Amino acid sequence: MGTVKDYRNMVEQPWGRMIYDLIFRQLDVSNDKRLKILDFGAGFCLTSNHYAKYHDVTAVEPNEEMYSLRVKDNDYLLITQGIEYLQTIPENTYDYVICHNVLEYVENVDEVLKELIRVLKLGGRLSIVKHNELGKVFAYAVLNDNPKAALDILMDNKEEGSIFGNRNLYNNNQLVNALSGTMELMDVYGIRSLFGLSSNNDIKFSDEWYKSMLELETEADSMDEFRKVAFYNHLIFKKKE
Repeated sequence: MGTVKDYRNMVEQPWGRMIYDLIFRQLDVSNDKRLKILDFGAGFCLTSNHYAKYHDVTAVEPNEEMYSLRVKDNDYLLITQGIEYLQTIPENTYDYVICHNVLEYVENVDEVLKELIRVLKLGGRLSIVKHNELGKVFAYAVLNDNPKAALDILMDNKEEGSIFGNRNLYNNNQLVNALSGTMELMDVYGIRSLFGLSSNNDIKFSDEWYKSMLELETEADSMDEFRKVAFYNHLIFKKKE
C-alpha cells in the first residue's frame, strides 16, 4: 500500500507529474488577472504552488505528514485545518475552488460540498478530481496483473483501502445530481486514460515520450470513449448566477 513518503516520491516521477500537467491544461485558469483560489485537501500543495505564481491561493490541508512535505516555491496561505476553516469564510469569496481526490475519504461529503459551494463566487468554478470505477478495473487488471481486485471493482465493491484510509468510490452521476441545484456541469475529462497502463517506467523518463504522451492524453482525455475508462475523472462545475 505504501506510505505518504512513497506517494510524495511518486508525484515527482513522470507518471505523477503528468497527472498535474493534464489537470492544469484542463482547468485552463487565465493569468490575465489575479484570482482568489481555494485548494481544499491540498496534500503536498503542488496545485496550490502552481497557481500561487499568479494568484492568491489558500491551501487547506489538515494532514501534518503531507503538508510537512509540501512544495513551496511560490507564496500561498497554508491552513492546517479542514471543514472547520471553511465555516469561517464568508460566502462568495473564491473565483476557483479545487477539490482533488478528497471526497472519497471524507465522511460528511454533503456538508463539505455545501461549504465549498457556499464560499465560491457566483459564476465561479469548482474543480473536482475523483477516482473512476471503470478506470480502476483497467489499472488492476492490466498494470497490476490483479484480476481479482479488478473483478471486485467491476462487481460494485465500492470500498478499498489506501494509505489515507478507506476509499469510497462514487460515480459521476451521483456527484452531478448532488450539485444540480446550485452548480452547472461545464466539462468532464479523463486523466490517465493511457499512460498508466504501461509498466515500462524506464521509457517514461524520456523527454520525447513525455511530450508525445502528454499530447496524446490531452486529446484522448477529452473524448467520451477514453474518459469512461480513465483512472480519474475531472469534473468542472460553474456556480449558477
